[in-house]
Amino acid sequence: MEDKMESENLIIRKSVFDDCEIFTKWEQQDYVKEFLTINKERTYEEVVREFITREQDPSKEQYTIILKNKGPIGRVYLSNISREFDFIDITRIYIGEKKYLGKGYGRECMEVLLDYCFNELKMERVTLDHYTGNLAGNLYLKLGFKYEGIMRHSAKKDCKYYDLHLMSMLREEYKNIQIVKSN
Repeated sequence: MEDKMESENLIIRKSVFDDCEIFTKWEQQDYVKEFLTINKERTYEEVVREFITREQDPSKEQYTIILKNKGPIGRVYLSNISREFDFIDITRIYIGEKKYLGKGYGRECMEVLLDYCFNELKMERVTLDHYTGNLAGNLYLKLGFKYEGIMRHSAKKDCKYYDLHLMSMLREEYKNIQIVKSN
């Protein structure tokens, strides 16, 4: 488990308990909740309970996205980490500070995460999913993810079911993208 990853503008560090307060603030914002499986009435207690449960599970990792010289701006949650099958899921990633949306930090974070998944953890397959209408799907395509299909009614939020679009990237695809980028 990596404690800290770094890029030009970001530090992505292991989340700590004190981050739960800012996670709660972000996860009560409509612009964060819109495309995530987070119920309307998100409480601090729910965030804490979820954080503690995830910390006890070796198949899950939680990170806080820090903008250098500014502070926390977002969150990452990795799950279904299988060392046996070399598989990982980027389950939740968001920029929580509204003023930093649309500035490329989500892409920069994803590039760091992909490097971590494929080069550090030696994963064969990285997956993620997104809600219908979430423009992040376009970013994932640009990064090299491929659509696998629609997982019908696989998310439940505020007592309503939602379809999720499943995407994946394989190690070979990631390597090929890195070769093209370096030329």
